[in-house]
Amino acid sequence: MKNFVVKTIANAGALAVAVWLLDKITLSGDSTGKEIGTLLLVALVFGLVNFLVKPIVQVLTFPLFILTLGLITLVINALMLLLTSWLADKLDLSFHVEGFWTAVLGGLIISIVSWALNVVLPDKD
Repeated sequence: MKNFVVKTIANAGALAVAVWLLDKITLSGDSTGKEIGTLLLVALVFGLVNFLVKPIVQVLTFPLFILTLGLITLVINALMLLLTSWLADKLDLSFHVEGFWTAVLGGLIISIVSWALNVVLPDKD
């Protein structure tokens, strides 16, 4: 359970950095507390998308992974971020990613920040 909470906080932190750095990734709320709550909910959705959908997509695109020497991972991460944005819209969360190239850059930022936070944060149950 502790590992799940740590990973969700790492995802929320990574998403916050992407929102802060990129103008076309937006997160809005009436107050700071609502923005943090929305960010945590979006982090949960993002974690579920990465847990449930991403492995299936990776298996289906394995030949492209070999052909592109792994660069297809950037596209997969962008698609997962766009799917998270679409689900957030359906769940009435105020999180939006505008465009594919913004999602590629956002996915790259989220991957780097999430990796750095997972190195620093404890992950033992």
